[in-house]
Amino acid sequence: MTSCTAIIAALPREVADLVRGWERRELGHKVLVYTDGRSVVACAGMGAARASLAVDAAMATMPVTRLISAGLAGACDPKLKVGDLVRASAVIDATTAERCGSEESSHVLVSVNRIVSAAEKARLHAEYGADAVDMEAAAVAQMAQEHGLKFQAIKAISDEAEFAMEGLSRFAGPHGEFREYAFALHAALRPAMWRQVIALGRNSSIAISSLIHALHDELNSDQ
Repeated sequence: MTSCTAIIAALPREVADLVRGWERRELGHKVLVYTDGRSVVACAGMGAARASLAVDAAMATMPVTRLISAGLAGACDPKLKVGDLVRASAVIDATTAERCGSEESSHVLVSVNRIVSAAEKARLHAEYGADAVDMEAAAVAQMAQEHGLKFQAIKAISDEAEFAMEGLSRFAGPHGEFREYAFALHAALRPAMWRQVIALGRNSSIAISSLIHALHDELNSDQ
């Protein structure tokens, strides 16, 4: 079988530079699928349930042989800096403590069910030895395991271990989207947040650039 990679991301902005010029389809349940005829990228929003929808959409689009959970992540290890890449072939689900994927992994990535605080990142580092935290990789790893597919997580650090911006979870929408307009309005009325908001935007851009380079390399390796 010809190798076909499916990249599963939460938000379209995380992969926009990767899929520029690709065919784009918007499916039901707010799922977006992009394909260039060799690979597929699916985005369905934040969280495990949305990631599962994205995997289903990708597998319905092409005969997938490998799943990559890609996107931005928070650092739990204080040594990791903005733009650093975390590559994991195994992921821990913090809700169940279940480990999904192959036994050997270069990094420890933990998936949670909400956007976490700096204190929670420190707890995950202490409890699981977590290098980074996200919200989708464990669900993607579980589906890869169920379907006998190769799995890898490639995450770029957008917020370091001590970076804190409380209350971000309230801006998660019903379809796993991040309600950017509501967040911008909230922040605009709170000058004390402005420096952190500017830093978050800058850091996210750095992380996305690093992520896109890594994903280009992965897709080129399929050819």
